[in-house]
Amino acid sequence: MMLSDDDVREILRIIDTTPLRELRIETNGFKLHVLRGGQPATEPPTASERPGGRAEIGLVTIPAPMLGTFFRQEAPGEPPFVEVGSRVEPDTTVCIIEVMKMMNSVAAGVSGVVAEVCATNAEMVEYGAPLFRVEPA
Repeated sequence: MMLSDDDVREILRIIDTTPLRELRIETNGFKLHVLRGGQPATEPPTASERPGGRAEIGLVTIPAPMLGTFFRQEAPGEPPFVEVGSRVEPDTTVCIIEVMKMMNSVAAGVSGVVAEVCATNAEMVEYGAPLFRVEPA
């Protein structure tokens, strides 16, 4: 089953206008997982699941809420939304993930200071992959 861009937009519109928090569609060769608010239903990866297996004591991981292309800035040539050392609040946009030509803003979801940028700009990220690590404040 192939979905067009309009099909995906309609699914997202339905989610935005209903009390659904999460929608998961799986068919032969196609998977769609949408979360309201960008917060994953599962826990962030454990230290042993993180790249390099390093445990960053006290740091909070901002995970990718969906599969897509990670962008640190709004447009080419623009400054990144955040850098290491940037102060963030729960509603601060930290990056964009592009899915099927739709740009999805990702909010920090935590107050603190960015300690690490984990993803590479303009590269594909998996659902749940660490994007940033934040020292909570």
